[in-house]
Amino acid sequence: MDIRVLQYFLAVSREESITKAAEALRMTQPPLSRQLKDLEAEELVDLMEKTKAELASSNENINGEIHIGCGETEAISFLAQAAQNLQRKHPLIHYHIYSGDAERVMEKLDKGLIDFGLLVGPTDISKYDYIRLPMKDLWGVLMRKDSPLAENRPFKIKYCRYL
Repeated sequence: MDIRVLQYFLAVSREESITKAAEALRMTQPPLSRQLKDLEAEELVDLMEKTKAELASSNENINGEIHIGCGETEAISFLAQAAQNLQRKHPLIHYHIYSGDAERVMEKLDKGLIDFGLLVGPTDISKYDYIRLPMKDLWGVLMRKDSPLAENRPFKIKYCRYL
């Protein structure tokens, strides 16, 4: 089965009209209708069954690469624990971690360069599926006791420890 025909099928499903799908695909409606007519439903069912069987049989040998983008955050320990637990079950999984700010992580996510991102701080995440992690970062300022800045506190510093 030609992948192009599946793309045509998806376009019709998305547009909910053969005419609109043809316009979106920049083709005329008759060839699109002909391609869809030639698409055998049995082929789709066979492909789906084959995929399900492969997934079921490979359950023991799950492998691959997971690309993660994240900022510098305490939540990375949560991520590391989850990765370690998963790797115990499936040692053929490999992780790649990209460190960057939220804007860069979301850019890589949008381009498909990472599988998921771990973000810190207020960020517009309305276009993503997400979960909130059960921890919050604690930020502070560290400095030597004899630093001139240690004497000047223009704002109340909470949770700060002077060395």
